[in-house]
Amino acid sequence: MNTTNTPEEQPLGPLMIDIAGLTLSDLDRQRLRHPLVGGLILFARNYQSPQQLERLTAAVHALRTPPLPIAIDHEGGRVQRCRQGFTHLPPMRRLGELWDDDRQAAMATARQLAYVLAAELRARGVDLSFTPVLDLDWARSSVIGDRSFHRDPVAVVDLAGAFIEGLHSAGMAACGKHFPGHGWAEADSHVALPVDERCLDEMAPDLEPYRRLRLDAVMPAHVIYRQVDHRPAGFSPVWHRLLREDLGFAGVIFSDDLSMAGAAVAGGIVARCRAAWDAGCDMLLVCNAPQAVGEVLADWRPPADARRARRVERLSAATSAIDWSTLQHDAAYRSGVAAARQLSA
Repeated sequence: MNTTNTPEEQPLGPLMIDIAGLTLSDLDRQRLRHPLVGGLILFARNYQSPQQLERLTAAVHALRTPPLPIAIDHEGGRVQRCRQGFTHLPPMRRLGELWDDDRQAAMATARQLAYVLAAELRARGVDLSFTPVLDLDWARSSVIGDRSFHRDPVAVVDLAGAFIEGLHSAGMAACGKHFPGHGWAEADSHVALPVDERCLDEMAPDLEPYRRLRLDAVMPAHVIYRQVDHRPAGFSPVWHRLLREDLGFAGVIFSDDLSMAGAAVAGGIVARCRAAWDAGCDMLLVCNAPQAVGEVLADWRPPADARRARRVERLSAATSAIDWSTLQHDAAYRSGVAAARQLSA
């Protein structure tokens, strides 16, 4: 283990893990330096203030070279991990409602909100938010609900496309989720295993955003699409081939959290990692289960894959982040904050 202040130089591994608190413990540092680890995901429990977040992310980035990517679920609405000191972002359904009235205004607002989201996170050292949600709002899934832009795939492509432009303008990659669509399946994959009984032709509207958008990363759903494959999408080589070959996606594939109930069909945590890796996932999330992380680090030995590591490295922002004090005077940021407040009112 490196006992100096010099970052350890090593390729990124295939695991994205979490930490318990607001600062790094000795165990956190040990695990984040493990060769199998390639990223950190943050939750609300890891956030106290913008200043604390900046200190935490700096400490994580200093551990290794290249720096570990730091990710978060920060979509807006009910899924926004950093709240106090950050701009309150409305749920994406509000953009869909605006699209129904004024398509161009909705797209412009989507760009503004995404710029605020990405610029604030990047100013505090977070590299990636798992957004946008591309699931269609079929009015069936409560876990998706107002996280979805719209039921109409044309609206989702319009709004998500503009949202991605806003993320990119702040130097943040875009991760579409939950491939190939979680809006039809009713069960919540956090606590159950949803099943979508539609055939592939019936799912064409759900796939349209993945066919048309410029995505840097994709996260498959813990949903079984029984007429396509008996395995959940994240464990399914069939769905991975469709994404890579039929849809031409060349970016990073993240598993959804492998500690969720929807992943249990693959077996224990090591078996889940093997199944997701063998299916084609580049980065595997193991969250809210520190004992499971320890088990994976001890017992999983995947073959080295430099191509997958390079894909993940490319997600790191190529442009420098605007620091927080400068951001407050940035015209695009100020207009985006105003747009967020107006849409949230």
